[in-house]
Amino acid sequence: MRLGADEVVLSNDPDAMKKHTASFDIILDTVSASHDLGAYMSMVKLDGTMVMVGLPDAPTPIHSFSFCIPRRSLAGSAIGGVGETQEMLNYCAEHNIVSDVEVIPIQKINEAFERIVKNDVKYRFVIDMATLKQT
Repeated sequence: MRLGADEVVLSNDPDAMKKHTASFDIILDTVSASHDLGAYMSMVKLDGTMVMVGLPDAPTPIHSFSFCIPRRSLAGSAIGGVGETQEMLNYCAEHNIVSDVEVIPIQKINEAFERIVKNDVKYRFVIDMATLKQT
């Protein structure tokens, strides 16, 4: 909510998921682990789209009725190139869309890696490139 969401839907809450049946114009699926696409597809409105950008390492089954009958689309996208990335950054800057990150000096890269292994990271690490000069 602090980052600007109007509402949060917990996917492990069946009542919350059911409450949002056919309520989203678009769902951006960033999950890179295998998961039930049908559960999320049911939340997409008529003529809406679910876009997958997370790439699970195994095939992800989905029943065709979950998108054909209610006229929903399933799309995918890989990471864009430099131009698309710059366009996205410009859009975010213009609309004050920000993310929470933990900025670290390059000297703490090993500590950061250990924290990743321990699952002790709340946000992405960003390396302060100015600290390269300090090595």
